[in-house]
Amino acid sequence: MANEDLERGKHRTNAYNSASYYVDSNDHQWTSWLIPMFVLANVAVFIVTMYVNNCPKHADGSCVAKFLRRLSFEPLKENPLFGPSSTTLSSTIKDNELFILLPEYKMMIFTKLLAFPLSFMDFLVRHGRLLKMGGLEWTKVVHGHQGWRLITCIWLHAGVIHLLANMLSLVFIGIRLEQQFGFLRVGLIYLLSGFGGSILSSLFIQHNISVGASGALFGLLGAMLSELLTNWSIYTNKAAALLTLVVIIAINLAVGILPHVDNFAHIGGFLSGFFLGFVLLLRPQFGWAERQHLPAHAGVKSRHKVYQYVFWIVALVLLIIGFTVGLVMLFRGENGNDRCRWCHYLSCVPTSKWNCGN
Repeated sequence: MANEDLERGKHRTNAYNSASYYVDSNDHQWTSWLIPMFVLANVAVFIVTMYVNNCPKHADGSCVAKFLRRLSFEPLKENPLFGPSSTTLSSTIKDNELFILLPEYKMMIFTKLLAFPLSFMDFLVRHGRLLKMGGLEWTKVVHGHQGWRLITCIWLHAGVIHLLANMLSLVFIGIRLEQQFGFLRVGLIYLLSGFGGSILSSLFIQHNISVGASGALFGLLGAMLSELLTNWSIYTNKAAALLTLVVIIAINLAVGILPHVDNFAHIGGFLSGFFLGFVLLLRPQFGWAERQHLPAHAGVKSRHKVYQYVFWIVALVLLIIGFTVGLVMLFRGENGNDRCRWCHYLSCVPTSKWNCGN
């Protein structure tokens, strides 16, 4: 399983806030509710995953935090992040285990239905025969025709440490973005970036299970960067903000070269979010709201600058091409490493301290 990155959401947010911008009189501050819902959904799915895992049933008394009973964690040698087994994240359970769960945890199941619809719909379609947790596994996506795993894997986490790191980062990054741009645009960036990260991960990592929201989080980081670039003229302290943001992104991507970290999901999510930021996070140029109320002969400027339109078109074209090519290659069963012999170093660089084997 992919033990995701140790993100530093607090520093990212500070970097973003440092790039203050000129505010038009009609700027609207949104109330953030979607990001907190995402956090609650991830926590709920993790609780359901731990219940399904049922460590005491198969670990012969070696579970961690036994006082949690069925929710206790796998032995640390199996999962050092305090979480479930890799089998639980990817495989199936029998229907009788789920029916034991239903009477006792109806509200939890309802939360799972809302937050995790694709895998739960798969259960309903099969009339209670199987419940698939939805971890990203290349064999099941390509040969098992389970493409929904490209989405469901972003709601799963490998352990408590993994969950806390990602959710803290999501709160510090996502709430600020949602307040500025609203739930619809930020929600689209989050989900599409997670999807893009899953595609790239599946193309290059085909023998491991990958889970986590880090691809979606890197998408939000990428969107922050492109938003700063495309709205460059309305910001103050922009050079310092750009430098800080680039350094933070570089450091977090560099962490991805450690073993057991799915850096392809990070890169795919970052690129998806970066292009989506150009498409979805445009701001009107400074003063446009006031100028549109002036007389016709006053020479009102256009809502956006020419370079913003150029960025929008180029980013949209690259997004469509990237997703299309990636999905075609994936479902044709191609291995990205065959086309790029050195790309595996982007996710793990072998040293004398560790190796990068499967």
